[in-house]
Amino acid sequence: MTVGLPLSNVAADDEAAQRLRDFVEGHRRLFLLTGAGCSTDSGIPDYRDMQGGWKRPPPVTYQAFMGEPATRQRYWARSMVGWRRFGRAEPNATHHALARLEVSGQLQVLLTQNVDGLHQRADQRQVIDLHGRLDEVRCMACEHRFARADFQQLLLALNPAWAQLDAADAPDGDADLDAADFSDFDVPACPNCGGILKPDVVFFGENVPRARVEAASAHLQQADAMLVVGSSLMVFSGYRFVVAASRLGLPIAMVNLGRTRADELLTLKVEQPCAQALAFLL
Repeated sequence: MTVGLPLSNVAADDEAAQRLRDFVEGHRRLFLLTGAGCSTDSGIPDYRDMQGGWKRPPPVTYQAFMGEPATRQRYWARSMVGWRRFGRAEPNATHHALARLEVSGQLQVLLTQNVDGLHQRADQRQVIDLHGRLDEVRCMACEHRFARADFQQLLLALNPAWAQLDAADAPDGDADLDAADFSDFDVPACPNCGGILKPDVVFFGENVPRARVEAASAHLQQADAMLVVGSSLMVFSGYRFVVAASRLGLPIAMVNLGRTRADELLTLKVEQPCAQALAFLL
């Protein structure tokens, strides 16, 4: 297969499974990049529509979160409601299928844009969390860290009137509470130094830690192919690795519903739900 096939070579349903299987079985050092489409079957909504556009208003930015107390009230109130289901999410067939690549010895590394930790809960070990993990809270002043589950109990204790609220789930543990008045929501400060507490994830407008990028890039140099699963790659932090793979001459396969930013760089594109496309691994 040749890198950069036109979109007319998107695999049809009747041949997609075999072409993807041939791609996977033909490479022994796969660099795997995953996105939100991997976790939708676990009840976690994704961000993008079939054209790669936002399904809802874009997430809060790092600058707004750090600079505006009202933004932090809104974020943590919505997160308190959304965490009840997000924190109980379980890996689905996609996570278990991808874990089999590691068991079979075909995985160079799994780089995920997701912050839900579901790959690890499916017993995947070779994982780089590009955007961090939502199950930990970090103080932006003293670097004190503690479990998001413990922080949830603190939020509930300080805001008992909010404990019974419910709302539709939004991506990454958020909840659609736009009609609420957040002005009386009590956001706790760091118990160690009084600093601002933030989920240990990379917000929009925030840089991915250099060490993660360098670690992923080193793995890409050792890979013989790239497989992208469940990402439109509209965010540059993930897209740049596909560009780098293309420059290295690596074949690139994609499993994703709808348009992606990297369509012109792909060797193979399978437009099926992730679990369906990867069922052969199970």
